[in-house]
Amino acid sequence: MRILVLNGPNLNMLGIREPEMYGSNTYADLEKFVDDVCRENGIDYEIYQTNWEGALVDRIQEAYGKFDGIVINPAAYTHTSVAILDAVKAVAIPAVEVHLTEVNEREPFRHISYIGLAAAKTITGKGFEGYREALLWLKDNL
Repeated sequence: MRILVLNGPNLNMLGIREPEMYGSNTYADLEKFVDDVCRENGIDYEIYQTNWEGALVDRIQEAYGKFDGIVINPAAYTHTSVAILDAVKAVAIPAVEVHLTEVNEREPFRHISYIGLAAAKTITGKGFEGYREALLWLKDNL
């Protein structure tokens, strides 16, 4: 099983950006967390972060025929990107949407999720543990 883990804009600023909301763990801590979960569960994975919408679209398209599942935290693009939604629909790879915070308890504009229209599952508000849940859900359901 091969899973692509995608992270969108500003996640590289974890530990700096709004620590009262996102905590003090860094993006490197998230990478290590994902690596540990995948190693413990025999999951082959690739992790990628970018602040660029088109780069996320490119990675999703490049996943076609190479990955069995996608874990994606599109971050702010969740609420704006039809392009990412269309890319996920085009490749038809099961995707799980993850958010560190409980987006439905935040500003009203964050309640809209375009990617959620194509995601097999959405996990919010569980911090790094949401990634574990997403990875294991894909492992158990693919």
